[in-house]
Amino acid sequence: MRRYIRVLFVCTLLVFCSLLYTFSQLVSSLESASPQARAHRTRAAHSGLGDRYTVPVPGVREQDRQEPVRLAVVACGTRLEETLTMLKSAVLFSCRKLHFNIFAEDELHVGFRQALESWPEKFRSKFNYSTHPITFPSENAREWRKLFKPCASQRLFLPLILKDVDSLLYVDTDILFLRPVEDIWKFLSGFNSSHVAAMAPEHEEPRIGWYNRFARHPYYGRTGVNSGVMLMNLTRIRAKHFKNDMTAVNLKWADLLMPLLHKYKLNITWGDQDLLNIIFHHNPESLFVFPCQWNYRPDHCIYGSNCNDAEQHGVYILHGNRGVYHDDKQPVFRAIYDVIQKYPFGEDAVHGLLRPLEEKLRDAGHTYCGRVWHIFTKQLQESVRELQKDKIR
Repeated sequence: MRRYIRVLFVCTLLVFCSLLYTFSQLVSSLESASPQARAHRTRAAHSGLGDRYTVPVPGVREQDRQEPVRLAVVACGTRLEETLTMLKSAVLFSCRKLHFNIFAEDELHVGFRQALESWPEKFRSKFNYSTHPITFPSENAREWRKLFKPCASQRLFLPLILKDVDSLLYVDTDILFLRPVEDIWKFLSGFNSSHVAAMAPEHEEPRIGWYNRFARHPYYGRTGVNSGVMLMNLTRIRAKHFKNDMTAVNLKWADLLMPLLHKYKLNITWGDQDLLNIIFHHNPESLFVFPCQWNYRPDHCIYGSNCNDAEQHGVYILHGNRGVYHDDKQPVFRAIYDVIQKYPFGEDAVHGLLRPLEEKLRDAGHTYCGRVWHIFTKQLQESVRELQKDKIR
């Protein structure tokens, strides 16, 4: 009799556990089917993050709102105004707290401080910043300083200078954010255990690629990578021992840079970007590659549109290399820069930013980039809507 009672008890317990599991699965499926969750999954897919990262539902990762997104830039010569316009685009559309690490020549520091401190409090409260001098290893400072463009190679030494910083987003001065900075920051969560950095391809179309046609040194992948927008996990970069073609021994970052320059300095054209291509050619498992709409350059449209992700979802980050913000060769790029630069903080973003830009872009229809002008406003329209909502709040 006792044996039958024990069997009955065990059966009852198993049935209860099965019912509990079924109920939990039902609740989970209902939650995942909610409009809010579906919207977040759609946004992740359209951003190019895909299955590598799921945009968190509000409230799930509270620390994302507390930790600032770190952005680093290097400015020399006449780049003050261009850099401020880049920083302005970051502040305009971001919801997360930002921290700017500004590396600049000494004579530019006062200009940065005066401009940033003059911004309206509503926008000034969205970021902190620190200014840093341009510094290179003393024994080779002159050689590094004159590589490619003045100060450009400073980015190579960020892991060694910012020793207490875990991760940051490095951008060139000629970058404009058309989408919140925190969205590209989320790619860090898509890193696997080997990734130390993330960049976009240099070209989508090999027939017009630079590296695959002209490079006299190793480069990453089919067409190389562009370092104008570069996510960096500085902690991993400092810790990793990198494979190389100079010695059978893997070298740490601090020991790798100078021998690399000495070996290839007569064969490189684009300075520090070429050195990064060489490094990740030998360590391809360490690089995360994000889609072209996160680093959209004139090459993506001047010979015909060749960034499919931008055609589908719009341009997220604009990169006006080759000085296109300051001449008339690519009126689309100049129009976007001029409108953001002249937009007064706090004004109606539809009539003060979006509408003037659309008018300028329609006038650029005679150029290849102008023929796809809608891809430059597709994401910007969403960013402006969010900016207007924030203004109401």
